[in-house]
Amino acid sequence: MEQVLKHPHQQFKICVSGAAETGHCGPNAMEQAKELGRQIIKQGGVLVTGATTGFPLWAAMGAKEVGGLSIGMSPASSEREHVEVYGLPLDYLDLIIYTGFGFSGRNLLLTRSSDAVLIGCGRVGTINEFTIAFEDEKLCGILDGEWPTGQLLRDIMEKGHRHSDRVIFDQDPASLVARIITTLTQEKVKEKEYKGYKNPGPSGETCAPEQIL
Repeated sequence: MEQVLKHPHQQFKICVSGAAETGHCGPNAMEQAKELGRQIIKQGGVLVTGATTGFPLWAAMGAKEVGGLSIGMSPASSEREHVEVYGLPLDYLDLIIYTGFGFSGRNLLLTRSSDAVLIGCGRVGTINEFTIAFEDEKLCGILDGEWPTGQLLRDIMEKGHRHSDRVIFDQDPASLVARIITTLTQEKVKEKEYKGYKNPGPSGETCAPEQIL
């Protein structure tokens, strides 16, 4: 039986993390980021970013190109602070959550509120988001490209003596998103079966786990 997310609130929330300043990312980074955003939407997900410039903004652009939902988690406490103090954009975001926790607090909320974290070309802030997600055993996808981020994260895991089968590397945005969503779907089915969810249907009947995805 094909498993379909029948309830919009249960769509997978996929975070895209990447550099706000992208001068080191190479000429194809923008298109790769946009395709990542497109694929998240095309494959049934919701895009979540740090409401910033650069790679995450490009992903949001791609998500909106195909009519998807784009959510931003801002380090600021208000729209005015978001724009005037942090210099961050309002474009391509359907909803901005003003956390008021600065970059470090925003990064924690961003990764923990997402079902999976996808990493593109990044800098120190991206590495911070990856290590939070990694430590939380969050499913992570690393988009390899012309940028050095993927190899850097491999080195961190190797030299830090911490390997994980919950980190997926891929050079193709469509393939990476598909692998992430397949894994999330399988895990959700197992979780519901394990916990014995009894979610009432519209007429009061009990839905099977595969029906309430």
